[in-house]
Amino acid sequence: MEFSDRTLKCIDCGLEFVFTAGEQLFFHDKQFKNDPRHCKQCKAKRTKGGPKVRPETRTTCSECRAETTVPFKPTQGRPVLCRSCFQKQLSKPKQAVEPIPIPGPSAVDVQVAAEDSQAEQQTLVEVDSIPGPN
Repeated sequence: MEFSDRTLKCIDCGLEFVFTAGEQLFFHDKQFKNDPRHCKQCKAKRTKGGPKVRPETRTTCSECRAETTVPFKPTQGRPVLCRSCFQKQLSKPKQAVEPIPIPGPSAVDVQVAAEDSQAEQQTLVEVDSIPGPN
């Protein structure tokens, strides 16, 4: 299989870079399925541990109604707090959540079940004592 140089676009910086025939041969030998998506400079920044870019979203704090930015996309139904309200919430002591009791059989339920069982046994004894055809 013959390879020729191809021009690709970096998804980080948007600049075009050359995916050489030698690199393509290397990718083919290693059985890599996807073409590179980053230029060499951006790849070096990523491997060096450069700062990651986080999307900043402007929103309103659920507590104090102040305009703020958060490093995530808020989801509907969940409160979003500004830095100061978030710090206040962290400093509050957590309230212990009392476990919800799971209802089990009460003493009355156990007694009723025992009486029902005795009544069934008595009925079975009475049915067994009835003479049947031989």
